[in-house]
Amino acid sequence: MKASVRDRYGSPDVVELQEIDKPVVGNDEVLVRVRAASVNPADWYSLMGTPYVARAQMGLLKPKQRVLGVDFAGTVEAIGKDVSHFRPGDEVFGGRNGAFAECVCVPQDRAVVPKPANLTFEQAAAVPVAALTALQGLRDKGQIQPGQKVLINGASGGVGTFAVQIAKALGAEVTGVCSTRNVDLVRSLGADHVIDYTREDFTRNDQRYDLMFDIAGSRSWSECRHVLNAQATLVIVGAPKGNRLIGPLSHIAKVRLAAMRSSQKVVFFVAKFNKADMVVLRELLEAGKVTPVIDRRYELSEIADAFRYMGEGHAQGKIVIAV
Repeated sequence: MKASVRDRYGSPDVVELQEIDKPVVGNDEVLVRVRAASVNPADWYSLMGTPYVARAQMGLLKPKQRVLGVDFAGTVEAIGKDVSHFRPGDEVFGGRNGAFAECVCVPQDRAVVPKPANLTFEQAAAVPVAALTALQGLRDKGQIQPGQKVLINGASGGVGTFAVQIAKALGAEVTGVCSTRNVDLVRSLGADHVIDYTREDFTRNDQRYDLMFDIAGSRSWSECRHVLNAQATLVIVGAPKGNRLIGPLSHIAKVRLAAMRSSQKVVFFVAKFNKADMVVLRELLEAGKVTPVIDRRYELSEIADAFRYMGEGHAQGKIVIAV
């Protein structure tokens, strides 16, 4: 099968389209013929091999994972002898390492569920990592409640576009922060209020929020705390790239340390794949409460160009790969 392969860390130029062995389906696995995948910031960090502290997991001198990518959508091609939930021909979506390839193997009890019939393969592939981050960050870490005022800083990117919609679906009053060119997009996703950060500093207005969902990571704790209610929560899911050694962890550590004595809570987390939350997302998608936003589409052979665009940091919604 064809796959986007890299054997060393580096720029998008190190990625090549190669023929590799198709994975062999295990007893409890489904072999999925990938029709589409999508790019996430985590893929960028894995490509570059930064921050260096993360190489304990990624591989010290060279990457353990030759094929990048996690998000996928496609058709079940084969199943193991113990698989009971899927049949060949089923349309599915989910997350599994090595998704930038023509096929991927996934255990049936992991993050793979039937694709909503109202979504294309490309739309479904845009969902898993970004939408799980939004769902788990708002619901589990932010403990979002109906009627709460929620501020989403970085509302127009992959995670942000899902966060706006999921927060609305959970009954919150949502304010999205984005640049001028993205104001209409964020408003169209259901945000009650939209702040253009090029024209207004959201940390200097009189509004107070019960929950701040920070994807951009563009503000210090002293700035954030002024827009939070006394018992509010700041959930950090993104931060500036930072230096090569510790990368985004520098910003996260500074904010958490500065907030240690505050009544307001600061939480940082990384989304975890699980089948139950994939089912929740599927239900939201089927009900039309959440719709993926796709910025650009690339072919598998153009994966380097997709990474270059990701590296610019200005994507509206998700970057999708057609396989």
